[in-house]
Amino acid sequence: MALTGIEIFKMLPKTNCKECGFPTCLAFAMALATGKAELDKCPYVSEEVREKLAEASAPPIRPVKIGMKEGVKTIGGETVMFRHEKTFFNPTLIAGLVTTAMTDAEVDKKLGQFMKLQYERVGLMLRPELLAILDANGDAAKFAALAKKVMDGSDAGLILCSENPDVVKAGAQVAKERKPLIGIATPANADAMGALAKELGLPLIAKAKGYDDLAALTTKLTGMGLKDLVIDAGSRGLREAFQDQVVIRRAALGPKFRPFGFPTITCPAQMTDDPVMEKLYAAVFIAKYGGIVVVNDLSADGIFPLLLQRLNIYTDPQKPMMITPGIYEMGTPGPDSPVAVTTNFALTYFIVSGEIEGSKISTWLLIQDTEGLSVMTSWAAGKFSGDSVAHLVKKCGIADKVKTRTLIIPGYAAGISGDLEEELPDWKVSIGPREASHIPAFLKNL
Repeated sequence: MALTGIEIFKMLPKTNCKECGFPTCLAFAMALATGKAELDKCPYVSEEVREKLAEASAPPIRPVKIGMKEGVKTIGGETVMFRHEKTFFNPTLIAGLVTTAMTDAEVDKKLGQFMKLQYERVGLMLRPELLAILDANGDAAKFAALAKKVMDGSDAGLILCSENPDVVKAGAQVAKERKPLIGIATPANADAMGALAKELGLPLIAKAKGYDDLAALTTKLTGMGLKDLVIDAGSRGLREAFQDQVVIRRAALGPKFRPFGFPTITCPAQMTDDPVMEKLYAAVFIAKYGGIVVVNDLSADGIFPLLLQRLNIYTDPQKPMMITPGIYEMGTPGPDSPVAVTTNFALTYFIVSGEIEGSKISTWLLIQDTEGLSVMTSWAAGKFSGDSVAHLVKKCGIADKVKTRTLIIPGYAAGISGDLEEELPDWKVSIGPREASHIPAFLKNL
């Protein structure tokens, strides 16, 4: 059971040194209890206490890191069944599939598709992250050659999949710099695969059919000293696989059943040959509760909706996506360029800035701090008011950059124009369109 803030506080040194970034040890303890701080931030806690607190504060689902060409990705670490209870932390990783049964041309096509699947949205780069390499014939040399080809042709993180430890080892030796996820450990090969994962220091997929066998397998592997496991419940039908995801998550979070306290991998690629159905299955597992989803088809029209779904699910509902307030240059604005203002809600900013850039009219865009609220919401809440916008104009320095004194405000905030004119007597307030799509025409006619 997780410790309370007071229980954690009793174990801390109580120096109130502030080196952890909190004003008191009690504040730090409360942050630890709610998962908002890390124990490593305290430089004076004893090793004995550190071990006790690390165990008590560990998330019920262990975070597992998978190497990429640049950096690492983390799966697991979740603490709730439903996003609205708190948030989901580590987004499902989307993996493409290549096998040793494919021709070089087929593999090259997959790698080309994978590298093109990159989309910028609300300031974030959306893309699949992994490629799963599946052994289809037990040929270690061919498996290693495919791993090298994938390494050379992509920046993906790798999943090396075979039930033959010798085949996995051959691939892992080629791909060791990427720190791949390896597998597949089963009840039949657990000793050999566990020893290999321990030797290489790599995370391991544990696969068994049935909850008893799966729990026994993960218990055996953790008993061998392995900590970073990824669970494959073995089901390849949608109904059974969905049930497995829910049962495993609930067991890990509710009674804190340690054998299931690991992220999962799901394989829509092995559930259907229909690309449309495959994406529907993948969408189910992104929502409930796959740590990794492996798909065969990498067409843009199938992957892009999955990326958007993942973005929506793993955006913290308690923290609006925000842009830093200030002055933003759209194009190459000068002293005679128009000045517009909007809120710091990320979606609002990227829509408005995109329309301004599309107009080809260089503009100064002022971003008002509204705590991540949209124009209508922030106006209704009094956070996008004549006083606050006037304060921004006076303090941000825009008056030193422009000779024009026309300020364009969003059409939905037309009600603040009177207060703005009183606060900024040297400026003319112009009411812009309500819809962002009308911005280009408005600027061209300004």
